[in-house]
Amino acid sequence: MRFPTHYTWILSFLIFQRVNAIWLYLDNLSSIQEVTGLIADGLMDYYTGDQYGNAVGMFANPYYWWEAGGAWGSMIDYWFYMQNDTYLNVTMDALLAQVGDDWNFIPLNQSTTEGNDDQGFWGIAVMAAAERNFPNPPAGQPQWLYLAQAVFNTMASRWDDANCDGGLRWQIFEWNSGYNYKNSVSNGCLFHIGARLARYTGNTSYVEWCEKIYDWMAGTGLVYESSYWYFVYDGASITDNCTAITKLQWTYNQGLLLAGSAYLYNFTGEEIWHTRVKYFLNSSSVFFNHSIMYEAACQPSQNCNNDQRTFKAYFSRFLGLTAQLVPDVYDEIYSLIYASAGAASNSCSGGYDGHTCGLDWSHSGWDQWYGLGEQMSALEAMQNVRIRDRPAPYTNSTGGTSQGDGAAGTYVSPSNLSPLVIDGGDRAGAAIITCIIGFTIIGSATWILI
Repeated sequence: MRFPTHYTWILSFLIFQRVNAIWLYLDNLSSIQEVTGLIADGLMDYYTGDQYGNAVGMFANPYYWWEAGGAWGSMIDYWFYMQNDTYLNVTMDALLAQVGDDWNFIPLNQSTTEGNDDQGFWGIAVMAAAERNFPNPPAGQPQWLYLAQAVFNTMASRWDDANCDGGLRWQIFEWNSGYNYKNSVSNGCLFHIGARLARYTGNTSYVEWCEKIYDWMAGTGLVYESSYWYFVYDGASITDNCTAITKLQWTYNQGLLLAGSAYLYNFTGEEIWHTRVKYFLNSSSVFFNHSIMYEAACQPSQNCNNDQRTFKAYFSRFLGLTAQLVPDVYDEIYSLIYASAGAASNSCSGGYDGHTCGLDWSHSGWDQWYGLGEQMSALEAMQNVRIRDRPAPYTNSTGGTSQGDGAAGTYVSPSNLSPLVIDGGDRAGAAIITCIIGFTIIGSATWILI
């Protein structure tokens, strides 16, 4: 599905697109493996890290570093669910190439613009590698569990009690636009990784952190609790003490809290987490139209940006994990995944290869949208049909082999800032990039609210 360089492909793409659909039989393993193989190939057509002069682990412009972390998480799932090692070595090389000098996913090439949420999605990917028994890195290289713990510890070190009585800021570095915004995805990532580390390691100190994060999110209104419905909103600014909540709802925020609660219930057995799983699942109905998943805040208006077009991938992944960890919601979740997977496969009928995936899975056939996010989302929906046949995430007492260190990430300065010399030009460049992202969020919010 690789296209000619730059924008010259557009005309040929529209002229030579094929309309033959791929046929997915959801109850046939060979069919699922064949179809997801095509979709995974399409996803990897956006990968440029294997080309001379390009950074290993990174995808083509305009895809950001955090989306690469999300994509490698999808490829770990592909390896596990489809039992296909085609991209095993590429995935391992990509993950290890971006760990940074301190083994905490703050590589030098990202250290002026990286946000807490960006780091979090790489942490989620390596946590999955530990839980799936993805082959361990060679001796002398950081191990998957170690990396997940390093991400958690460095993120937790940035907990900010001085503003809004707690919470993580969106940005790590103060010169970046968005530093004054505390968003659900950053805090949700910390909560989610902590819940998975608690279950994997058996260390209850992670549970205490999760309780702290959840209580803060609920206390500020980022998590809105009502009878039988728990909603997750986008974020709030410290300039008004986090009192004016941006009430956008995104699938990946919902999924982070849903699956995190599922991990905590599975580990602790405490009913409060069970209740939260059920209520987050109840309110997830806003992301389904006749059982077909969609991004409610931007998809109906056809206003989803590159980031937002990946969100359904993570939601499908988190739904699958929740179903495996909480048996009494399995049937409800599986029916949603099953319906969405079938619809997603119908959308993967575009491009000159005939298996380019679209954004709107309710559309009959391909809807003319395409990109890394569309491929990721369709792939995750389809491969999570396999939750009924593959084991639940491993722990270190049920077969998990990855080795870690509870103090990972603490062997550098407490602020975890790389020893950079930041001049005016660096600040200006970083500010321009993050301003563009910030204005995109604000613009999206305004558009949707109007």
